[in-house]
Amino acid sequence: MVDSRINLNKNGIPAHVKKIHLIAICGTGMGALACMLKDMGFEVTGSDHKVYPPMSDFLSNRGIVLADGFNEKNIAYGPDLVVVGNAVSRENPEVVAMNTMGIDFCSMTQALNRFVAADKKTVLVVGTHGKTTTSSLLAWILYEAGLDPCFMIGGILKNFNSNYRLGNGEYIVIEGDEYDTAFFDKGPKFLHYDPLMAVLTSVEFDHADIFKDLEQVRQTFDAFISGISQKSTLVAFDGDQNVSGLTAGRNFKIEKYGKDKASPWQLGSVAVRPPWSVFEVLKKGKTFGTYKTRLMGEHNLLNVLSAVAIADNMMIPDRVIAKALETFQSVKRRQEVRGRKNNITVIDDFAHHPTAVRETIRAVKPFYPDGRLIAVFEPRTNSSMRNVFQDIYPLSFDDADVVCIRKPPLLEKIPLAERFSSEQLVSDLKNRGKYAQYFSDTHSIINFLVKEAGPGDAVLIMSNGGFDNIHERLLKLL
Repeated sequence: MVDSRINLNKNGIPAHVKKIHLIAICGTGMGALACMLKDMGFEVTGSDHKVYPPMSDFLSNRGIVLADGFNEKNIAYGPDLVVVGNAVSRENPEVVAMNTMGIDFCSMTQALNRFVAADKKTVLVVGTHGKTTTSSLLAWILYEAGLDPCFMIGGILKNFNSNYRLGNGEYIVIEGDEYDTAFFDKGPKFLHYDPLMAVLTSVEFDHADIFKDLEQVRQTFDAFISGISQKSTLVAFDGDQNVSGLTAGRNFKIEKYGKDKASPWQLGSVAVRPPWSVFEVLKKGKTFGTYKTRLMGEHNLLNVLSAVAIADNMMIPDRVIAKALETFQSVKRRQEVRGRKNNITVIDDFAHHPTAVRETIRAVKPFYPDGRLIAVFEPRTNSSMRNVFQDIYPLSFDDADVVCIRKPPLLEKIPLAERFSSEQLVSDLKNRGKYAQYFSDTHSIINFLVKEAGPGDAVLIMSNGGFDNIHERLLKLL
């Protein structure tokens, strides 16, 4: 390992480290790690390109010194350790200075392992979809069970108003990421963890900037599964052929969950009773419990099902599970109602992959039966701005009544021949009989929605970015 110069004490913490600098500190994971380290008593500094709220305020309020922009002067004070974010290149001036000064360094995942997870039992959630919601559910269930967990998750849990927690219990819940680790470690982040229990939700093609095709994605998840210890338990979704193929013939405990009657954990009857989803869980063909949650859609109930399976493996009582599911407030930017104006509901969601867009629309629609579902989509990820899903996206909007598609805002970053066409998507949607409109900017979408939306309608806005603060701007004008 690149950070092998660091000497560990018996608790797994580098004995000499007191001052830690994080390059690219404003990412969700890096920001959480910075706060954890600060809470543990380390002196923490950080830098990033274009430091801006809310993360800059979040970090500054915790006493973390931030530098706007990358400059060798930012580490001139001589930190004991530098944590390098995965988007940082070897040409970064702080990386160059770090190497010149001979400062120890590591990746975010290595730091999390060394400083936080070293003496914990890791509960890991991996998969193309549902990682954030599932890991958040597990963290809340463990908390409600009095197990005082640590967690580090890629979204803000409303129950904690945080995406991290330092607990004194024996468990840590981690959202495992298949994205690459650092410039010096191009393997996926989730290979750094040794889970006692893990959830595998799905395996689909995504992250077109680092994976060339589905086969490479499968190979990445195969490497993860192959590294799971014989003492571990993997809870795996039964409705995904890639998951089934990857988990066949393994020599550790695997519990399947989903809708297959042969699986030990099965989703039973489901009833939509706004604001609740009421559903039955079957264990080995018999009713395990009937629960209610504010989460919408079958895909979320399957996420819940996997969390219930993990909780049962931990011997958490059914009454605790039921209370946790009922009191779970979800995650910011996951089907989050941002406001209501004149009986028009504005919803924010992180969906961007075609499957996530389809399932989110399908989930939300039954909860707003008195009006139309207006789907607003901004293709913004490295995958959605590429034409790899051009022919698939038209199938994702079938359950929407009105569809608004924005031009990708960062399209110039993508080679011309690989660029996604929002105009083509709108044309394909119209050919499917959908009421669809193309927009070149966010202002035009807002003007359209102010005129189009009526009482009872729900406006579902999907993007992995800030989308020019469209939610608040729309609510002010409705």
